Amino acid sequence: MEIAILLYEGFDELDAIGPYETFATAADRADLEVSLVTNEPAERITASHGLRVEPDGVLGDPDLLVVPGGGWNARDDRGTWGEYRRNELPPVLRAKHDAGATLASVCTGAMLLERAGILDGRPAVTHASALDDLRDTEAEVIGVDVDGEGRPRRSSGHTGGRPRVVDDGEVLTAGGITSGIDLALWILEREFDPDLADGVAITLEYDRGEVHRA
Repeated sequence: MEIAILLYEGFDELDAIGPYETFATAADRADLEVSLVTNEPAERITASHGLRVEPDGVLGDPDLLVVPGGGWNARDDRGTWGEYRRNELPPVLRAKHDAGATLASVCTGAMLLERAGILDGRPAVTHASALDDLRDTEAEVIGVDVDGEGRPRRSSGHTGGRPRVVDDGEVLTAGGITSGIDLALWILEREFDPDLADGVAITLEYDRGEVHRA
């Protein structure tokens, strides 16, 4: 299984590195390869908190493409918000999806899947701070707390009633920043073996969260 994690200027470090380490930890026990890639050639990418990463190469045709979030609420040119407004990456994501790749987002990476039209009518989740934005789209937001009148509560910065991962087959979304680890562990369980996923979780000393399967 070929897994690519898509980097762009301003991505959140843990959104990408959490899944990367999870998959890399499993690579000696499963037939998989994981790489950090960009859409266009780049010698270095700077993440939202200043981490500088040298990508492994340019996006090819992976079996699984992981899209991190980052910077959505900053509303500036870097990060997910900038990529959403420029609308250069979303058509690429749509093309990969249409060609048969499984797409998975972490945190506000879901907004790039939404921009590509991939989440229309699908169950999905994102970071608590972006739930209102996702709720305003054609996606079906899963596990949002409601008030006494049945209205969604405004996000309070914690997971609340949200699952960590929503699995809709060839499209998966993960909630907040650390849920990228849950996403990767679930993919290891789904595509390989539950014992493999549990073993990697033990190695990482990570307590796995809830997965919602559509």
